[in-house]
Amino acid sequence: MSSALRAEAGQIDVDAIVIGAGGAGLWAALELAREGIPTAVLTKLYPTRSHTGAAQGGVCAALGNVEEDHWEWHMFDTIKGGDYLTDQDAAEVLAREAIPAVIELERMGLPFNRTPDGKIDQRRFGGHTRNYGEGPVRRSCYAADRTGHMILQTLYQQCIKAGVKFYDEYHVVDLLFEGGSADQGGRCSGVVGYKIADGSLHVLRAKAVLLATGGYGRAWRVTSNAHSLAGDGMALAWRHGVPLMDMEFYQFHPTGIVGIGILLSEAARGEGGYLLNNEGKRFMEDYAPKLMELAPRDMISRAMYQEIRAGRGIDGKDYVYLDVRHLGRKVIEEKLPDITDFARVYQGVEPISEPVPVQPTAHYAMGGVPTNLETEVLANAAGGVVPGLFAAGEVACVSVHGANRLGTNSLVDLLVFGKRAGKRMAAICKSTTAPKRIAGAERAIREEMLALSTRPEGVRPAEIRRALADVMMEGVGVYRDEALLTSAVKEIQRLKGEYQHVRVEDTGSVFNTDLLEARELGYLLDVSEATAVSALARKESRGAHSREDYPERDDAKFLAHTMVWRGAGEAPATKIDYKPVTITKFEPKPRVY
Repeated sequence: MSSALRAEAGQIDVDAIVIGAGGAGLWAALELAREGIPTAVLTKLYPTRSHTGAAQGGVCAALGNVEEDHWEWHMFDTIKGGDYLTDQDAAEVLAREAIPAVIELERMGLPFNRTPDGKIDQRRFGGHTRNYGEGPVRRSCYAADRTGHMILQTLYQQCIKAGVKFYDEYHVVDLLFEGGSADQGGRCSGVVGYKIADGSLHVLRAKAVLLATGGYGRAWRVTSNAHSLAGDGMALAWRHGVPLMDMEFYQFHPTGIVGIGILLSEAARGEGGYLLNNEGKRFMEDYAPKLMELAPRDMISRAMYQEIRAGRGIDGKDYVYLDVRHLGRKVIEEKLPDITDFARVYQGVEPISEPVPVQPTAHYAMGGVPTNLETEVLANAAGGVVPGLFAAGEVACVSVHGANRLGTNSLVDLLVFGKRAGKRMAAICKSTTAPKRIAGAERAIREEMLALSTRPEGVRPAEIRRALADVMMEGVGVYRDEALLTSAVKEIQRLKGEYQHVRVEDTGSVFNTDLLEARELGYLLDVSEATAVSALARKESRGAHSREDYPERDDAKFLAHTMVWRGAGEAPATKIDYKPVTITKFEPKPRVY
């Protein structure tokens, strides 16, 4: 591959580019391959190390294999779970197309757990109910607690079989546009990729580009996200005039390993695990008496914080217990093997005989790059698209998750909309002429990256990154208010100023991960700014955005999606607009479980 790149003098022509090789990127690439579209998949990790592999508990679809279920119930739960900020046409697409997507995965060879009669087994998950909220339903299709890992392996194998071309360990460091930036009507016509092995830059031209780069959990100090999740795709799009949507809605998962945030899947509660306070009480009965531990994640995370604030954390500390002892050794070892191993390795706790300390961990972005139902990126609140640019998975906001994502809907999202992205991109590629050859397209980004490693002195990136993580954890966490958010916006601006003087000490070109981490820090600062500014502007509480100074949901003013644009130069993001929520079947009601 490297010799081919050199032969192309750093410029490669394809029809489609997929950035990221998680579930969304892989299924999109598979659809493009099936349509015979020449495609390049650029991934900064080896594909099977993508973060989709960390998703544990399951992928939901209303198959009704264990008990009665219907896609309309799934649609309703998704809308209610999102605190009615979910676009209902998107929720319908998700719920309807989840069923054939899961069945197709099974036919590709994914090793789901099975019922006694050989069907895909299903378990309970938070916020998923029967008959529009009457009680929990078994909707999550699972492969032990390694479902995401199995999806990743299955789709990667299918891509290899289909002959998909992968460029492993390439960082995409810029997007290319013809005719101006996205907000000026420009067309996305390619990318600049940085080859980690030798430090070379490569221009790839294409008719269609898909962002499938995942989220940005590394902005927070305690997170379930891998080190690679730095908001790359969101920040690159934002820098080219694309707005970001609903960034204030960031989900904290209730059950992270104390101090380090590694996830203990909701599957443990789906199988019947309890959450206990210092008094040994299942405290969720005070907050969500119908669903208890299977309430939506935002509600459980807030309940945990309230218990801790009231002094009912374990021994007065900032965590509670996840208890699965009553499930028995067989269930724990057969259905929850990874979760229990994590507890043993990272905490020295034996879940078969001991409760496991847990605390909320920054987990998932409901917001991101705005798209329509065909995954085309939106340029404005009126629904105008950015030609040639697509997004799917966590990097995107369609909006199918609204203000709070239900467990297992992340995997459904990337399957359904990854597939849709591939199909739409194939159609565009067949009807679009190739972009013009770009002379010196990589020059500006080369100079920018060289500046990081040639400054004689400056701030170390790690210092800014630690400070940012603290700011986001304290000021833009589970609970927020005007003072915290105002301070966070100012502090992020200060850190962005410091970043202009950051210096990378490694001046080599081979596997210079220090340089790439400095680049990622820039992305994190951008998406953190968008998050804090959007949160400050939304003066209500809805889903994962909880304002202590505005504790009620305000549909009159804020039943709308926030869209925020990057400020000019080094100015803060100040332009905010609002996009109406699409309501088709279910009128907003109080969100009670």
